[in-house]
Amino acid sequence: MTPPIPDTLISRLTSAGAVTFFTGAGVSAESGVPTFRGTDGIWAKFKPEELANLSAFMKNPELVWEWYRARKTIIATVRPNAGHFALAAMEALFPGCTLITQNIDNLHRRAGSRHILELHGNIERNYCLKCGAPYGDEDLPQTEGVPRCSRAGCAGLIRPDVVWFGEMLPEDEWDAAVRASAAADVFFSVGTSGIVYPAASLPLTAKQQGAFLVEINPEPTSLTRSVDLFLQGLSGEILPAIVERVKEKRIVG
Repeated sequence: MTPPIPDTLISRLTSAGAVTFFTGAGVSAESGVPTFRGTDGIWAKFKPEELANLSAFMKNPELVWEWYRARKTIIATVRPNAGHFALAAMEALFPGCTLITQNIDNLHRRAGSRHILELHGNIERNYCLKCGAPYGDEDLPQTEGVPRCSRAGCAGLIRPDVVWFGEMLPEDEWDAAVRASAAADVFFSVGTSGIVYPAASLPLTAKQQGAFLVEINPEPTSLTRSVDLFLQGLSGEILPAIVERVKEKRIVG
């Protein structure tokens, strides 16, 4: 059951100059994207840390690529849900809207969002470790083994463009995320556990700078006690309801 959307939130939104959304795995889970630590299939015997790191890749790139091909195949079969589409609609409602995501599945972009900061990369992108050449999945050299760069004289290993364990977040994306959080009049934390740092610090940065802090989650998290408003439920139900309330408010005036 979708919780009622308080008038206080709608008033805050309709008067806001900047609105920032911060999304995590819970949003994608509503589309059927399996969690990073899924327990099914042959990969259950591996810890994510054993595959998603540069050392593992350099030691056994064939194994790491086999895992990522399996993940890419799964993600290619899922579709954005109502929450993703509602977030895309927010961009039209709020010119100062920024979407920060920890998700790598590209579902926000596929739903129509354009102003996206991808803190952990994007599984549909890849790049050459040697020369840095970018490759979309459709551009990868066709091979069952490890794809290598096709640029003349390179032949470097190609890796997924995602942030692995032990790697820093992309500097430009992170700096932009901090600025968007600090500038937000209203900040939404949606479908994230709030335990993965440094990303988990963004809601508190927004709060410290005066933002009205909203959390949308099926269950309370470590962030809940710090928010101004907790809406308990699915983002695919709550976000569309917020969009409709904002539209109604603007029509009525």
